[in-house]
Formats: sequence, C-alpha cells, structure tokens
Amino acid sequence: MTASACAALTASGLVACDPGTSGGLSAMAVSYTTDRAGTRALEEEGVPVHWLSCSARLNSATGASPSGRAAAGVDCEGETGDGARITITGTVTQEIGGRCVHGDLTAKSDGRRVFRAYVLGDCNAPLPTATRTPWSFPPAPGNGGAPRPTVTATVTVTVTETRTTAG
Repeated sequence: MTASACAALTASGLVACDPGTSGGLSAMAVSYTTDRAGTRALEEEGVPVHWLSCSARLNSATGASPSGRAAAGVDCEGETGDGARITITGTVTQEIGGRCVHGDLTAKSDGRRVFRAYVLGDCNAPLPTATRTPWSFPPAPGNGGAPRPTVTATVTVTVTETRTTAG
C-alpha cells in the first residue's frame, strides 16, 4: 500500500498503517485477527456480538514484553445485541496469518469477565481467502503469503422526497 493511500485511510479513520516489526507483527494484522477471533470466541461463550471494533498499537521490542519480543497492545470495544458493552483488552505477541493471535487477552461483557485467553482463534485453520478490491492489501512479507485484511467502506444514502400539491 502506498504511503498516500495509508494517509488517506488513516485520515478517514478506516485503518492505521504501520510497517510492522522485524518479526512481522503489525498493528493492522493484530487488530483484524483479534476482532475476528474475538467475535467468534465471544459468540461461542453465548455473548451475541452486535458489533466489535479493535485497535492495536505496537510496542518497541526492547522491554515491551518479558521475553523482549515485539508486542502489541490491543483494545476492542463493542456491543451485544441487547446493548451491553463488550471489551477485549490485553497484549498480543504473535499473529498467525489472520487465523489466531498469541498473548494475554481478557474479554468482558457488561463488566463480567467472559474469558481470558493466551491463544485466540484457530491457528491450524486454513488461510482466509483473499478478496481483491480496490483497497486490498498484498500478501504480508514473511507471513507465508497470508493475505492482509481488506478495508471495506459502506456508504448509506438517504433520499428525502418533497411533494407539493397545486391548489
């Protein structure tokens, strides 16, 4: 993705672009995978997810985690079908091809802890299929050719019709 496209998407609030770390950890991949795997895990625990949105920020490799490996802080917020607040927070130390994340993550719904996970998702699942759109991302380097997440923008247009009667 070009820098100008990253800047445009960042300015519109759609995505945060980052180059990743030497270990291949990127905030974009971490947030995307945590969102998908977290939604599935919450629903498996009986929490009906209406929406969930995750963001991640990379920490430096020096001192970011006890092992000295790169890590990303993750914050997810969302709602259940009945309006209860959902959060997933924690640290991710590894993201595997859009299938799973490793780290320490805690999910809560309406203030109640739903789960604490060290692996979230199915690391042995087949690679997600890539859909090429104008905003598709090329395969992540050093990630086994796994596709990066795509960005979809939805626009809702409301048309109001006014009629006047002659009279």
